Parts: sequence; structure tokens; C-alpha cells
Amino acid sequence: MSISVAVGTIRSPSAATATHSQPASGSVIGRRASTPSPGREVRISTGRVFPGQWLSAKGFTVVGMDWNKQLADQLDFHWNAQLRPRLEGLTDDEYFWEPVPGAWNLRRDGSIDWEYPTPAPAPVTTIAWRMAHIIVGVLNMRVASHFGGPPVDYTTWRYAVSADEALKQLDDAYAAWMEGVRKADLSLAVGPAEGPFAEEPMATLVLHINREVIHHGAEISLLRDLYLRES
Repeated sequence: MSISVAVGTIRSPSAATATHSQPASGSVIGRRASTPSPGREVRISTGRVFPGQWLSAKGFTVVGMDWNKQLADQLDFHWNAQLRPRLEGLTDDEYFWEPVPGAWNLRRDGSIDWEYPTPAPAPVTTIAWRMAHIIVGVLNMRVASHFGGPPVDYTTWRYAVSADEALKQLDDAYAAWMEGVRKADLSLAVGPAEGPFAEEPMATLVLHINREVIHHGAEISLLRDLYLRES
């Protein structure tokens, strides 16, 4: 990875020192060779940082940034390093487990509990229900709306009635979404598919989907932990 950083001028001693932080040893960012003085023009070079070297982004402009890669990699790192490994070995009993009475679930006949508007307080939902939400509403409906995928909605989707089938649907939906993100024009408005957010740029939607997958994935991971201890 390389980072290009423009030349900048240190305006005051506080600007030179107030925001500097120590990066982790071996991390790849810009570095400085000596302490700048006020009014002195400094140039930040790229390289591998070791203890004692630092970079403050204040007063400098990062150029040549591949924002599609940055936004995609934020989710992809979490997916590969944490979330997807946590789903390995998911059983049907876990998938359909109801942690409390009255939990919303995906039923073994393929139907799903749903009510709009959502009641207050919102019901607790199962792993199956949460995975269906990610597969259909978070990913596949957005692939259909923005990246040319087939039409998808909650009422006609064939819901997975086994954990293995759900994992396959999840993997396929995730791959299709990420392929689109890596090629999308992030500056374009998302349009009417996103309702009241139609004028927001694609970058805003990508950040929203990142949050959705990460936080629903964390909920599923917690339910797996609870199931293990309940059983």
C-alpha cells in the first residue's frame, strides 16, 4: 500500500504537536524525519513506520485515494477475519433456536414472522430471522436496485429452511454486493429505490450497508454464544 501526501506548512508549535499519535509498530503510513518548526515547509514521505515515527494528517491532503477499495475493504476485512468464520458449523437447531418466548422466527415451512410497522418493543429475533434480513433486505434487494440483480422482495423470497442453505444464500448475496461496490460510482445519487434518501450518494449507502452487516452479524454471533451456554 502507498500513500501520497501533499506538502504542507506547520503554522504553530501546537499544530505541529497536538494531534500526533504513535502508530502501531510496522504499520504502513507516512513518516517524518525530523521535528518541524513553525512556518517551515515539510514533506511527508511514505514508508513503513517503526516506533518513534509518527504522522499527523492535520494540514495535509491525502491524494490518489481509491475510495471504492477503502469502503469495500472496511467490510471485507470484518467479513473474512471475524464474521464469516464465526458462522462456520452453524446447525439447524441453532438456526431456528428461539432464545425467548414469542421470538420472531423463520419457520420450517419457509414462512417468516413479520409485522409492519414493527411493534414496540420490537420482538427478539432468531438467527434464522436475522440472516434472512441480511440476505434479502440488506444485500439482495440492494443488488437488485443498484447493480442489476434479479428483483427481490420479502414476500416472494424463498427463505432458507436449513442453516447450510442460509449460509449459501448469505455467501452469494455478499459476493454480489461486494462486486458491485468495487465498481460503483460512489458520487451518484442512489435514486428512488432508497425512498427518502434518494438524493444521498452511493457512498452513503455503502457505509450504511457496512454498518448493517457488521451489527446484525454481531447479533448472530452473540446468539450462537447464548445457544451454546443454554444447551
